[in-house]
Amino acid sequence: MTDSVTGSWTRERVEGLLESVLDPEVGLNIMEMGLVYNVAVDAQANVEVLMTLTTPGCPMHGSIAEGVQHLLEDQPNIAAVAVELTFDPPWEPTMISHTALKKLGWE
Repeated sequence: MTDSVTGSWTRERVEGLLESVLDPEVGLNIMEMGLVYNVAVDAQANVEVLMTLTTPGCPMHGSIAEGVQHLLEDQPNIAAVAVELTFDPPWEPTMISHTALKKLGWE
């Protein structure tokens, strides 16, 4: 998932990887769910992910955030990973992607 020419990481490439992290309660990936608010990648390949969960008391809190952390740490050429959870703004169902709504049969 690195650029074969430069070996660099981009926000888009990291977001693509995050599509493999599922919210186990719903079965959709965290990108489709709208749980990822921001991804930043600097020139040294330090990656920061700002994300939320469906509720502050989400029982999958550790599982999802740790899944993101471990997934990115296991990638070659990523220097450091920081995953920050926030509940501001709080997640709401309107953040689910159009594609995911169709998968859920909500549209």
